[in-house]
Amino acid sequence: MTHTMRAAVLHSFGEPLMLEERPIPEPGPGQVVVRIVASGICYTDLHIARGDWPGKPPLPLILGHEGTGEVIELGSGVTHLKKGERVGIPWLYTSCGQCDYCLEGRENLCPHQQNTGFSVPGTYAEYVLAEAAYVVHLPNNLDYYEAAPLLCAGVTSYTALKEAEVHAGQWVAVVGIGGLGHLAIQYAHAMGVHVAALDISEEKLLLAHELGAEVTINTHYQNPVARIQHLISGAHAVIVTAATADAFTKTIGMLRRGGTCVLLGLPPGDFAIPIIDAVLHHITVRGSLVGTRKDLREALHFAAEGKVKAMTDIYPLEDVNYAFTQLAQGHIHGRAVLRIA
Repeated sequence: MTHTMRAAVLHSFGEPLMLEERPIPEPGPGQVVVRIVASGICYTDLHIARGDWPGKPPLPLILGHEGTGEVIELGSGVTHLKKGERVGIPWLYTSCGQCDYCLEGRENLCPHQQNTGFSVPGTYAEYVLAEAAYVVHLPNNLDYYEAAPLLCAGVTSYTALKEAEVHAGQWVAVVGIGGLGHLAIQYAHAMGVHVAALDISEEKLLLAHELGAEVTINTHYQNPVARIQHLISGAHAVIVTAATADAFTKTIGMLRRGGTCVLLGLPPGDFAIPIIDAVLHHITVRGSLVGTRKDLREALHFAAEGKVKAMTDIYPLEDVNYAFTQLAQGHIHGRAVLRIA
């Protein structure tokens, strides 16, 4: 039996990932080793690889936090998992379990959390070490490639809708119909929420319509505030998934009174909030950070029922840098997924 594995490793920010042989990890107490079949590519991975954010991980680093596969080794004390079980490894690698946030059921806000593919080695590898309490069981009717993007993009989109406090029969505007946006439309549609989709690509807006969006607006040549206010008298919520600063600038104006703007995209810089409008119209602006283990289970359940399906472009592991280029240039319609095994 071989004792090494292939992995895509980041050695320098802004440089291509290197495909290398690394030792296969061994589980400690409470841990499992998972043989990875598929790993989604998140825009966060691209940000990390380019060194876009002020907080940077230690290098070298194996990226990836949307890994799916099967358990092959159990550490001592692991009783709720068995060898051969199908699982997913998400962004939240572990949390402390003792802080106020963890005790309140908001473990995604834990200041002591570890994150897969950021503070610990990630899922762009044939084998991954994971904390058994933080892996998630995959529904039997979801294949590895369908499930992978739901471990981050899916749960992030789903949790954003919960944070928006939008209800059946109300309107949500989804800004940016990419990996997050195309899933947000489907989750909203499954919840009975009406959707307006905004993007600069006619091709992506056509996809949005096919996925259930009742209103589509091309912000390249249409005024989104005027169109939203004219067509639906303002949105009850706006979810911003785009990673460009321009996508944020008009979001407040799209809301009706009492509306909520949820921020998901992570562009460089800030955007101005019109304070008078926010106060007089009782507007809420909030960020939403991925989701908890419970949120993830719920997000997977929607997909298992056939109500949500991630669109995927599949690349072999050795093409990870090409996939990054495609993602950076906006050529991925849905979510890119690496074929690992």
